[in-house]
Amino acid sequence: MVAAGIFLIARLFPLFIIIPYIMHIISSIGIVTLFLGATLALAQKDIKRSLAYSTMSQLGYIILALGIGSYRTALFHLITHAYSKALLFLGAGSIIHSIEPIVGYSPDKSQNLVLMGGLTKYIPITRTTFLLGTLSLCGIPPFACFWSKDEILSDSWLYSKTFGIIAYFTAGLTAFYMFRVYLLTFDGYLRFHFQDYSNSKTSLSYSITLWGKNTSNRQNSNTNFSISTIKKKVFFFSMKKKNSVRNKICDFHYYFGKKYTSKYPHELDNTMLFPLLILVIFTMFIGVIGIHFDESAIGPDLLSKWLTSSKTFLVENSHFCLNSYTFLQNAIFSISIVTAGLCIAYIFYGSVHSFFFNFSFFNSFFNLKRNFKRRILNQIQNTIY
Repeated sequence: MVAAGIFLIARLFPLFIIIPYIMHIISSIGIVTLFLGATLALAQKDIKRSLAYSTMSQLGYIILALGIGSYRTALFHLITHAYSKALLFLGAGSIIHSIEPIVGYSPDKSQNLVLMGGLTKYIPITRTTFLLGTLSLCGIPPFACFWSKDEILSDSWLYSKTFGIIAYFTAGLTAFYMFRVYLLTFDGYLRFHFQDYSNSKTSLSYSITLWGKNTSNRQNSNTNFSISTIKKKVFFFSMKKKNSVRNKICDFHYYFGKKYTSKYPHELDNTMLFPLLILVIFTMFIGVIGIHFDESAIGPDLLSKWLTSSKTFLVENSHFCLNSYTFLQNAIFSISIVTAGLCIAYIFYGSVHSFFFNFSFFNSFFNLKRNFKRRILNQIQNTIY
């Protein structure tokens, strides 16, 4: 349905350009959609909801491109985004499927980013594919979405400075919340185990029902594990684990129905991994259909040949083809914004140099009381997570 609506607007493009104000209305809807989707994705704890709002934001970019007259770029981004987002959603499914036997089969637990973390050593193939899809969606070269997204950003800036500023700013937000999802999922350590040891109970023996509800020995546990782990000095941001925690997390196995599972996530079989690898290939190389490689030749790129058969139109548009040096020179600004978004996300959510635990060091210069500092630190951390 989404693709049908985009194709409909692109097909009726000759009609829309002669109707007053209709193109401006379409572009305005696109700019509102891309910004709204990005801001909603910032506050999501569910991995699938984060990707869903990301899709909403990228569709806003496509509608914006249609509204400013760049229908070729809009369809180009529709293609590149489709492969990147398919890779991310399939990777999210692999992540959820790998941790469901541990946290329970409730979406509130198996899709919760707060309970994930440290999955790199358990599902390395899924982690690599998810990272490549994340970098592509953020707009990092040479992945597919970079080529189409940068064209939309450049065209929006030429169409309207206001639209261009919002589009560039949202590109930074996209890099921030997508890298946030990646870091919360794969960086650090598995936080579900830290939740088990955030209270006074020392036993790991508990049962998980079908929807992830635990038995009565867990009913009195402190659900606010972010604060309690800080009190117990079990920081899931740090690269060190307490010996007591390491000793208590035992690697035992149990049967859940007819499936043999373990206390740690595991990589899925080839039925899931093979499609991930196929989508990685398309994510890395599908952008070539919109790139004009032969700078000396006169003619359109492969995508333009596919979209139209008008010889006059193709010859006219071939004069607007930029060489690779000029294109990359114009893309420096967008790459800088995306890189800044990635760095900010790493500062807030990275495990090695965590902002939250360095925050207490900076507060010491202001002679704040210990309980006040701890309360502010916990409030900031719980708000972010």
